[in-house]
Amino acid sequence: MIIGLTGGIGSGKSTIASFFKELGVPVYIADDRAKQLMEDDESIKKRIIEEFGEKAYDESKPNRYYIAQIVFNNPSKLAVLNGIIHPAVRADFDSWYKRQDAPYVIKEVAILFESGGDQLCDAIISVTAPEEIRIDRVVNRDQTTREAVKDRIKNQWTDQQRIEKSTYVIENIDLDSTKEKVYKIHDHILKKTI
Repeated sequence: MIIGLTGGIGSGKSTIASFFKELGVPVYIADDRAKQLMEDDESIKKRIIEEFGEKAYDESKPNRYYIAQIVFNNPSKLAVLNGIIHPAVRADFDSWYKRQDAPYVIKEVAILFESGGDQLCDAIISVTAPEEIRIDRVVNRDQTTREAVKDRIKNQWTDQQRIEKSTYVIENIDLDSTKEKVYKIHDHILKKTI
């Protein structure tokens, strides 16, 4: 089974993913793989430079700040970037998935619903947290501004939109209760796969 794991920026998807890893569940982090593919895949590099210019790369590394400045306020440019990255990540996931030997895997994708990736999952876990907590987490983690985080939140689905389409919901405020919820979901999924 493929279990999608999603949630808004700062909700704590990485924390939840790490709890599943502790339980021995294979976890695929789409954002990490996308970053790696942007660095390693020459055809992706070439297409990004064609679309966004030479400044999109600093030596062989993607200039994320430069690219983000372009795409976060320009939906058509964001769609172009997603059109380059998403098919590559999907193919990378398929290859990774075929090598796994577990009752289920977790596929963590920030924009799972926005990208249509939910259609390829057997169940979805959405991670939520109050917006103020999410903003504080991201400001502290990324050394960015509240305004920048709010702009990114505006480009994502709301928690309510995600919840309506999810199989499971984890409100991630208190780590102990969050971990307990992960264990319950893990047990429930295992019972379904047996």
